[in-house]
Amino acid sequence: MPARKHTPIRTCVACRTAAPKRGLMRVVRTPEGAVVVDPTGKRAGRGAYVCRNVSCVQTALKAKKLERSLKVPLPADTAQELLQLAAQAEEEEVTRS
Repeated sequence: MPARKHTPIRTCVACRTAAPKRGLMRVVRTPEGAVVVDPTGKRAGRGAYVCRNVSCVQTALKAKKLERSLKVPLPADTAQELLQLAAQAEEEEVTRS
């Protein structure tokens, strides 16, 4: 019997739902101190995860949950990028259904 591949599980900072790493968006504070969205999930630095839906992203931004996790202020352009990516993900989900 072949061994199953391990699926990493991460928790959304907003809703605290555990989900496979691939189903969440990663935001990372790089060693240089920059805060960026990490679509590959492999960049070096401190990471935080949020669901791919607008409501979770808005909750995370409003309650400063990403800032708390990353221990630095979140730049406005990164917050805007997260909202756009979440809206795109929701739109893709609707078209798939």
